[in-house]
Amino acid sequence: MERFFHPNYTGLIVATMFFGLSLTPSLLPRDWFFQGLVSGINATIGYGLGCLLAWAWRKWVLPKITWPDQVKSAWAKRPSWTLVALRGAIVVVCLVFAVLMSLQSSKWQRQITDLMGMEPVSDGGYTRTVLLGALVVGLLIWISRLVVRVVRAVTRALNQWVRIPTALAKPLGVIVVLVLAVMLFNGVLAKGFFAVANSAFSARNSHTSPNAVQPTLPERSGSLDSLAKWDTLGSEGRWFVANAPTALAISEVTGKPAREPIRVYAGLESADGIGPQTDVAVAELDRTKAWEREVLVVISTTGTGWVDSTSAESIELMFNGDTALVATQYSYLPSALSFLSDRDKSMNMGRMLFDKVYDRWSTLPEDNRPKLLVYGESLGSQGSEGAFSGLADIRNRTDGVLWVGPPNSNRLWGEFVTRRDPGTPEIVPIYADGFSVRFAAAADQLGKPTPTWNDPRIVYLQHASDPVVWWSPDLLFGRPDWLREPRGPDVSPAMSWYPIVTFWQVAADLPRAQTVSDGHGHNYGNLVPDAWAAVAQPPDYTPELATRIKAYLEESAATERQLK
Repeated sequence: MERFFHPNYTGLIVATMFFGLSLTPSLLPRDWFFQGLVSGINATIGYGLGCLLAWAWRKWVLPKITWPDQVKSAWAKRPSWTLVALRGAIVVVCLVFAVLMSLQSSKWQRQITDLMGMEPVSDGGYTRTVLLGALVVGLLIWISRLVVRVVRAVTRALNQWVRIPTALAKPLGVIVVLVLAVMLFNGVLAKGFFAVANSAFSARNSHTSPNAVQPTLPERSGSLDSLAKWDTLGSEGRWFVANAPTALAISEVTGKPAREPIRVYAGLESADGIGPQTDVAVAELDRTKAWEREVLVVISTTGTGWVDSTSAESIELMFNGDTALVATQYSYLPSALSFLSDRDKSMNMGRMLFDKVYDRWSTLPEDNRPKLLVYGESLGSQGSEGAFSGLADIRNRTDGVLWVGPPNSNRLWGEFVTRRDPGTPEIVPIYADGFSVRFAAAADQLGKPTPTWNDPRIVYLQHASDPVVWWSPDLLFGRPDWLREPRGPDVSPAMSWYPIVTFWQVAADLPRAQTVSDGHGHNYGNLVPDAWAAVAQPPDYTPELATRIKAYLEESAATERQLK
């Protein structure tokens, strides 16, 4: 066994602990395959830490221990098989522990799906998590040992060819390999990866859904009258302008004559650069006479230029089509990749678009200009926040803001949450007694702590189970308040914080944030109409109308999932 399986046994023990902890509940449910990948990565980190501890013990602690002669004699006379038996016992105990934890994990997964009203995760495959995790660990350890061999080769080269003393060559070899690796990943590989990704997603950006037909109404960008041509809007932009509800459809919901809603959009190819692109958007607002509408909404999109249809249609239905929505695209990449490479671009776009719209809007007579609202979801909320220096700036330059599922790195969101009123939880904080800023995960929370609040109203929607909101590098070594305080209603009570492990667990939840049922994770559709009603305060908005609007939105969302 030693010939083919020769682990560091301290590393194996710590790896098993990390493996077991990674099977404890996270924010979202997982199937056995995804859990195996996550647990394998966590176990590898644990193995590395265990090896480091064993090395530190041998290097600094063990030489300083003076063992009694009896202990030395007993150890020298031990039977030859005892060490093999001890190591075998360690392997068996680690394996049994991993299997038992995988069985317990399936119960935790069922608990999470029950909280979210989802179909339970199958128990059958969860014992396979152990095998898959072991394969991942083996692969990653093999790669790490290959890196060690490279370090040793560099050290020998420095010693033999450059004549650097061995004592200095060893740490220098590590530094050289680390620098080369960082340069490779942050430079060549990162640039290559994002170049390939941009190329791939730019091709996708050129795709037009057969259900996105060029609009004929002049109130839409991409029409024959538009300054932003149809083929420059990008895939998401074309869908956005092509699938707005018509005045007739709005009238059927509201029971009143409606106007054709204005939808303005400028894609990456509508102009060369952020400045000219936002100029096109403002020119489109001029062309469509958007300044004469009751409501104007400035939207910051996600990476690909996506705008949530439910959010757009909600405000259009509430104001009977007397609305203008303006959005721009800043990237070809989806949000996950844009978050890594285009965050500055999203904030620059958000700031420039809003500033130009505001500058034009502020020249209009105060009693004859539209209500100016701001909207952003996910990375779009971060770009949208970039337009404002603080709360006073928001209150001075807008008539209301809705930010949905904000990333944990949002600057203003972080300030509001950190400075929340004492005793209020991080998952639904109260800031300044709810005077102007409110947080909600459910409709009834919009009216807390008091039913009335000051204008302009700023609302953040955030679910306790949304990893986009709660993932942060701080999870590596610090327990967040949301795991120190009582858990959210859709978060397993068994979820706890563990150094390093929880960071990777929540990070692994990110790409699956929208795979859960509505009202959980990063899915906010059923809450958005209530939030818009609170922020925009549409006239004559009755419970009956709200019910009809929500029914329309549900049907529209279902249709979009089928057609897009």
